[in-house]
Amino acid sequence: MTFGILRHSASPLMSDGYSRLYVRTVVLSLVLLVSMGSVAIASQGGVNEESSVEGTGVEIVLHPSESSAGEVFEVTVGLNEESADNVTAVSWVTQVCINSGVCYPPETHSMIEYSSSEWKGTIIPDDTVTYVNWKIEIQWEDGNTTRVPETGFGWKVWSDCWYDNNTWGGDSTECQEDDAGFIPGFATPLAMTSISMAALMIWRE
Repeated sequence: MTFGILRHSASPLMSDGYSRLYVRTVVLSLVLLVSMGSVAIASQGGVNEESSVEGTGVEIVLHPSESSAGEVFEVTVGLNEESADNVTAVSWVTQVCINSGVCYPPETHSMIEYSSSEWKGTIIPDDTVTYVNWKIEIQWEDGNTTRVPETGFGWKVWSDCWYDNNTWGGDSTECQEDDAGFIPGFATPLAMTSISMAALMIWRE
């Protein structure tokens, strides 16, 4: 008696249908994530942020309510009496983000001591500044360092003419004329276009 060998292969139609369903699911998921990210960014546009200084030795942090392109941006750190005599240096770590969507690498600035309890620092933001992020680092006599906050940036101050997630904001409109030559918010459409092209390439395969 001769037995034939049973061979099984998936139906090309079923395989192709499953592949198309999988690609659709992946593409829709990616588009949803991009959209959610855009909404999250938009909900925070123009809203300044400020870190808590409780228990850090800092009594108050004074700063402008908005930043302006090409103008001095000054921050004053006031220490409480107990901490003032034990501090050897105060640093100000800033990050400037601009309307094209680029954020420059963080820069550390040594603040100037105006009194035992008052330290000041200044920067001049870029001509197309969107907002300024910063944090504070305090060096003590015993060699320890206190970072406020411990991770990330604790402060964010938006400019008087900013662009974020397809929205212009601020009291000034000067930067809208200056930035007429570029297309703000290009990253999100580009990401969605790339996703669509990838889906078409996979589909054709």
